[in-house]
Amino acid sequence: MKKMTTIGRILFAIPFAIFGINHFLMTDYYLGVLTSFIPLGAYTIILTGIMLIAASISIISKKFVKLSTILLAVLLFIFIITIHIPHLLHDTDKSITIIALLKDVSLMGGSLMIAGIYSEEEKTKI
Repeated sequence: MKKMTTIGRILFAIPFAIFGINHFLMTDYYLGVLTSFIPLGAYTIILTGIMLIAASISIISKKFVKLSTILLAVLLFIFIITIHIPHLLHDTDKSITIIALLKDVSLMGGSLMIAGIYSEEEKTKI
């Protein structure tokens, strides 16, 4: 069972590193996705990329996993509120927006599950 959770944790973290790298490589694309009320434009995109990569490294290396997965869940919630919901209200093709929204909802749930697992592990170590 321990091997399965280790594999699951690593498989969960890898896409965040790739998403983070994409924030550096595809900054223009992400600028087009940003809603008008998100401040600092490209700087926000770069900062988000750094946060995604840091969360991935933290989860893979098992350092500060509870903190990083909670912060990752908060970041995903911010994406839902500031990007997906405004696009859902304004875009004509809602299918892609709904898929992106559901992806982030499920990743947020996975992140909270990992945080919960590491909370339980901390309790049993004491």
